[in-house]
Amino acid sequence: MALHAAAGLHLSPPNLRNRYQGFVSADYVSQARLSGGVTGAACYSRAPLKKSAANSYQGAGPKTSVFLPRVRYAGSQLSISNAGFRRNVEQGVKQLGRNVVVKPARASSASAAVATDEGVPEKKAWEGVKPLPFVLSVGVGLALRFLVKKPEAVSMQAWQLLAIFASTITGLVLSPLPVGAWAFLGLTVAVVTKTLTFAAAFGAFTNDVIWLIVISFFFARGFVKTGLGDRVATYFVKWLGKSTLGLSYGLALSETLLAPAMPSTTARAGGVFLPIIGSLSLSSGSKPKDKSASKLGSYLVMTQFQAAGNSSALFLTAAAQNLLCLKLAQELGVIIANPWVSWFKAAFVPAFTALLTTPLILYKLFPPEVKDTPEAPAAAAKKLEALGPVTQNEWSMVGTMLLAVTLWVFGETLGIASVVAAMLGLCILLCVGVLNWNDCLQEKSAWDTLTWFAILVGMAGNLSNLGLVKWMSDGVAKTLASYSLSWPAAFGVLQATYFISHYLFASQTGHVGALYSAFLAMHIASGVPTGLAALALAFNTNLFGGLTHYSSGQAAVYFGSGYLELKDVFKYGAVMAVWNILVWTVVGGFWWKVIGLY
Repeated sequence: MALHAAAGLHLSPPNLRNRYQGFVSADYVSQARLSGGVTGAACYSRAPLKKSAANSYQGAGPKTSVFLPRVRYAGSQLSISNAGFRRNVEQGVKQLGRNVVVKPARASSASAAVATDEGVPEKKAWEGVKPLPFVLSVGVGLALRFLVKKPEAVSMQAWQLLAIFASTITGLVLSPLPVGAWAFLGLTVAVVTKTLTFAAAFGAFTNDVIWLIVISFFFARGFVKTGLGDRVATYFVKWLGKSTLGLSYGLALSETLLAPAMPSTTARAGGVFLPIIGSLSLSSGSKPKDKSASKLGSYLVMTQFQAAGNSSALFLTAAAQNLLCLKLAQELGVIIANPWVSWFKAAFVPAFTALLTTPLILYKLFPPEVKDTPEAPAAAAKKLEALGPVTQNEWSMVGTMLLAVTLWVFGETLGIASVVAAMLGLCILLCVGVLNWNDCLQEKSAWDTLTWFAILVGMAGNLSNLGLVKWMSDGVAKTLASYSLSWPAAFGVLQATYFISHYLFASQTGHVGALYSAFLAMHIASGVPTGLAALALAFNTNLFGGLTHYSSGQAAVYFGSGYLELKDVFKYGAVMAVWNILVWTVVGGFWWKVIGLY
């Protein structure tokens, strides 16, 4: 039996077969009592539970079944999320070493309770705001509003909105509530205090770029649901996987191929590549959270993690934050003509240079113990055989994404906006049954993103409309000018500051919402060519996703695999950040001059 605690305790005995809520039965159960009041609990004891009082059960025999209304089975694991029950099961099963089986649920129950070894019900965990982050986040806004003197050039409405925005951004970093909930609180305060009208506050919810981001999440779900992403990556393993270095190149290149049509780095990492890397590593005797991790798994995970930033920077539609960057740039008057093609043309040379060098650099600095993997192509071929021929849904996914990418490339010529192309693609997937509406409804990250992206974009747009962003950028530009900095020097200082500041953020998109507009305005005020400034900031937004274990969605996925130690993530995150900056500055700078970006 496998036991591990992540979001919950996962029990993986071999006889789990059916997908339902149910009973957990064990050969022996420890002494405990269940009392009514809280959902989802149990304790192990050496006897079955007998009813001894109203809603109270006492152990007394050799076998037991305990009803668990909050148990879910998915994939190959039974997931138990209740903390009190998780601790008891973990302790009891580890001590007894007996198999756990699942039986069908006969009825739901609201009377199960969390019980400790003493039989005392455990209090339900507080699910509201975290007090200290809440106080600090609100305190920042209040201090700015009432303790800092308002500049004469700034209106009271703009200053008050800045205070609310600052409090919202601080909350995104400190997380007193989930991101979407905290952003909604900020929006509500802006409306209640009459800082913004309802229409102005919710204006960004009709933003075309934000809806393009939402639909991108649905496309990513289609790749995972159909298994198309898994199939594509497996082909690259079959073709290039004879050596560890070749294997890493195959995985990196397959992600690059999927990136423009699967616009979620987190989905690519968790839904496609980590399962493949995990399977390959385990087959080579490389286990997570074990000394053997360095045989193969650590290198493959680190390489894929660091390469992801460049594959995301290569295409406009490879990551949600890319689209947000261009929308914010547009609000400041920076219009990128034919955006999909312009983005790809600017990123092509530096991104591919960095992509082709990343596996080799890490192979030298962070080498795997296993250099050759002759079994990988054979395993990939066997997996492809098991997958069978390409299914109808996979062909539908291929055709739909080819249509979408074609319309993204030629949309300006055809008069079709990017979001309209995405809408057409989603409608096709829904009509042919690749996705159903429940798939879309269950994509919580898409709806959460819609909420907080729209709120941040709306606040940032109103700050710009009220003249605050221009006032701030002019002030920074004057400061830089006082040091007699040329625009290239100012460009370097501002880009470096924007990049390094990501150590303070746990989200690339959150970083964009908080700082992109302000930094772009500073670039413009310092005389930096507008197209160069907008694109360079956007490229950096992808590159700093590999800095830490919390710097991006894919960072959390890859670090959570158990193959990387925290010190290595920070060390090689910094090393590869320097390398990426060097490549994009030297190679990118030369290329951008050639194509006339400055």
